[in-house]
Amino acid sequence: MSAAWPAGPIQLAGKTVSRLGFGTMRLTGPGTWGDPVDRDLAISVLRQAVHTHGITHIDTADAYGPHTVEHLIRDALYPYGEDLLIATKVGMVRPAPNLWAPHGHPVYLRSCVEASLRRLGTERLELCYLHRIDPEVALADQLGTLQALRSEGKIGHIGLSKVTVEDIRRAGKEITISAVQNVLNTTDRYDPAFELCRELSIPYVPYRPLNAGALTQSQGVRDSLHWLLQLGNNVAPIPSTTQPLHLEEIVSAVASGGWP
Repeated sequence: MSAAWPAGPIQLAGKTVSRLGFGTMRLTGPGTWGDPVDRDLAISVLRQAVHTHGITHIDTADAYGPHTVEHLIRDALYPYGEDLLIATKVGMVRPAPNLWAPHGHPVYLRSCVEASLRRLGTERLELCYLHRIDPEVALADQLGTLQALRSEGKIGHIGLSKVTVEDIRRAGKEITISAVQNVLNTTDRYDPAFELCRELSIPYVPYRPLNAGALTQSQGVRDSLHWLLQLGNNVAPIPSTTQPLHLEEIVSAVASGGWP
């Protein structure tokens, strides 16, 4: 694994990891459903991200496939290096391709965590996000379940995904928020939650930083990632790709440094 952190280091979930992470949602079949067309290529891209390019922050979710990518990560990267952070998300059900629904019942959340532990082959999820807040279940019950699992040693740190300023303030009364993951890119430029995260020194993980690939053509990978990284040293984007050459382009784009 490379000694250099792409885009520099960040403290995330108790580890020093690369500010440039790798998002894995695209390593599935169409509609984020089932296996990728080329499973061997998906495994190769994961290995290149970590072992060739020095990315030490891999982001995934049990809903990707569902379950597909967690299996891929284990097949590609196990046994995991101590400096590698694998973040996953729980609390979403997948009725069919392209369909997503939050499910925050405490029993379901607990079963998700236990299943992710088995699929990833680890005793603890170092960073586990609530994938979405379920409006049908009391937030205290959802967060309380994750906090209980943290107390049991099955979760190291808890994050939130796709949340508002009010969500963060409410959740902050129940748990220590270790990361927030929202959409932010040069098309979707404004997220009030980012300002609050900066104020509270919460790591902010922008997903879809290249707007699902659209910005690789309109503005270029370099401009898009530089804009995000220059927002502050709490920003850790997680671009995704299925192609080794595109991954190399992404890593090269942030190699110039000079980040806050």
